[in-house]
Amino acid sequence: MSPEELNKLMADCASDAKVVASKEFDITLDDSPQSIATVDDVLLSFIDKFHDQALEDEAVFTICNIFGAYVGEILKNQIGGEWVYDQSNPKAPTVFLGVGGNTYALAGICYERLVNDSQVSVYAYYEQALANHKH
Repeated sequence: MSPEELNKLMADCASDAKVVASKEFDITLDDSPQSIATVDDVLLSFIDKFHDQALEDEAVFTICNIFGAYVGEILKNQIGGEWVYDQSNPKAPTVFLGVGGNTYALAGICYERLVNDSQVSVYAYYEQALANHKH
């Protein structure tokens, strides 16, 4: 996958996140840094609304990837960086945002909150990423 294709894919996924949040929960994600706090709420709303269905593998994969892309696009606009497509595990290719020497697993942090620990905050992860790159 070329960098251009990956950038388009991630931008499309971020757009999908906005559509899903609006359609399923009547929540507007406006591409602002403040809206990332809303992503934390949206992720838990999936469990409230869909219960176990929200935790089926395919649903989890989609939810985490589109909301990870949404957060990543905002972060990328603020601090730069490039999307990195990692195929080191062919069964589970992942996408990271690479900034300087750091990589951010944005879909991964969404997964943590959705599946493992509702106390994990996507917004706190985002704020930490910002703090890592303040000049």
